[in-house]
Amino acid sequence: MAEEKQQEQKFPSEVIDLPSEGKLYPKDSPLRDGKIELKYMTAKEEDILTSQNLITKGVVLDRLLDALILTPGVNIDDLFLGDKNAVMVAARILAYGPEYTCEVLNPMSGTTFEHTFNLASCPFKNLDGDVTDNAFEITLPVSKKVVVFKLLTGKDEKNISSELQNLKKLGSDVSPELTTRLKHSIVSVDKNTSQKSISNFVDNMLAKDSVFLRTKIRKASPDIELVQEVKIGDQSVKVDIPMTANFFWIIGEA
Repeated sequence: MAEEKQQEQKFPSEVIDLPSEGKLYPKDSPLRDGKIELKYMTAKEEDILTSQNLITKGVVLDRLLDALILTPGVNIDDLFLGDKNAVMVAARILAYGPEYTCEVLNPMSGTTFEHTFNLASCPFKNLDGDVTDNAFEITLPVSKKVVVFKLLTGKDEKNISSELQNLKKLGSDVSPELTTRLKHSIVSVDKNTSQKSISNFVDNMLAKDSVFLRTKIRKASPDIELVQEVKIGDQSVKVDIPMTANFFWIIGEA
């Protein structure tokens, strides 16, 4: 096993920066310095991308990224979502280069067309201000409650997905995705950290406070900007760069 790990480490690799700059991770985390080491993709990792079993389970990209991470003691679930997006883009650039050709939606006509994005031109959205911990305090505009929230990791996202799936099995007509996410994000309300109190607070939060809180969470989240301007006729419009399993294939060569 040790010999196999040694051989794996002989593959070329790169150390890449994270949008969070490591500031949100615990002080003893290998990610605290804001960097992560990735190996270049090989045919072995391409096997992961073609696994129908992993595709069906919806875990193919996570399994791929876990195979590419070389930083000891780190897996993809440890990363904040914006950092995970940056790792995905970096892995794609290391594997196939920065040019990414795919089908995108024309927001003006609703039709699709083929476009080539330059992934190397995607800038980071870094943390605002001198943040040193994953705890953000705000005062809600209507209730005047003081709320402390945290940003979510890949592990948190999986827990949320699991909860929503369980609720779906109970036959609920409405998926409580919004409130479930807020319950996982909120650390305390007026210094009360009881999960029962937080859950009750979220269920009864006024809509204006909810929108304000979600906006603050989005603005606080470090990420990589996956939106670029595209020329359509005489106009330039901003479109989202699609991030699917096909992100790691080149059109015509998959």
